[in-house]
Amino acid sequence: QVQLVESGGGLVQPGGSLRLSCAASGIFAIYHMGWYRQPPGKQRELVASITSGDSTTYATSVKGRFTISRDDAENTGYLQMNSLKPEDTAVYYCHVFSRAGVNYWGKGTLVTVSS
Repeated sequence: QVQLVESGGGLVQPGGSLRLSCAASGIFAIYHMGWYRQPPGKQRELVASITSGDSTTYATSVKGRFTISRDDAENTGYLQMNSLKPEDTAVYYCHVFSRAGVNYWGKGTLVTVSS
């Protein structure tokens, strides 16, 4: 059974940091991993992605503040978020595109940036 389990969300003050994790199980080989977010009342958007060759892509709004990484031995992805702003408040979703050509989504973890 395929599962993507996100963790690391929570409440943080502006300027603070959080590290999100995405543990993938039941997936033989991961091609792309990515993090998306959906702010309250808005559409889901891409935050960052990383390929199997460690090529990364970031949304303009998070460049220089967020860092995506992956540990293929552990089938886990990470999103280090620094200098958080209130506008980063959202449900963050992990996405995996497997080498078999299947898309998988986690259930999401809530990040709230507020003083």
